[in-house]
Amino acid sequence: MKLRVATPADIPLLFALMERSVAGLLPAFLSPAQVTASRSIMGLDSQLILDGCYFIAELEGRAAGCGGWSGRATLFGGDHSLALRAPQPLDPARDAARVRAMYTDPAFARRGVGRAILQACENAARAAGFARAELMATVAGEPLYRSAGYVELDRLDHMVGEVTIPLVRMGKPLD
Repeated sequence: MKLRVATPADIPLLFALMERSVAGLLPAFLSPAQVTASRSIMGLDSQLILDGCYFIAELEGRAAGCGGWSGRATLFGGDHSLALRAPQPLDPARDAARVRAMYTDPAFARRGVGRAILQACENAARAAGFARAELMATVAGEPLYRSAGYVELDRLDHMVGEVTIPLVRMGKPLD
C-alpha cells in the first residue's frame, strides 16, 4: 500500500471514491433514507487538501481509501455543508486535532486501508504538536476507530430534514 498527500487535481477521484464508499458500505448500517441524507453532511472539505493534510491510499494501482486530519475546528462536513464549517485554527496545547473525511472503497474494505490512513493522520497530528485527536464517526466507521483506541465521547442524532443520522464523537490521546 502506498500513501500520498492529495492534491487539488485529485478532487474528482476523491468524489468518486467517497460515493463508492457511501453507496457500498453505509447501507449495511443505515436505512436508504439515512444513506441519502448522510450525503448532505459527509464529503470532502477541500481545505484539508489545501492544508496538505489529506491522504490517498493506493493499493493494486487504485485509490483504495482516503482520509485526513486537521488543525482547524471543523469536526465533520464537506464543502457543501457550510453550516458545519469552523475554519479557525486549533491550539495544539489545549485542543484535539480532528480526523476527518475517512472513506474506503468497498472493494478494499477490511484490508488495513482505513487503519493505515488513520495512523498517518495521527502521526502527522502528533508531529504538529497535538496530544489528542477527535473525530465524528458514522456507525459504519465506529468499529475501526474503537479497534484503534478511540473511545466514545458522546452520541448524537444529526437531523437532515426529517431523517436522523446517528453519529459518535470519539477521541484518543496521541502519546
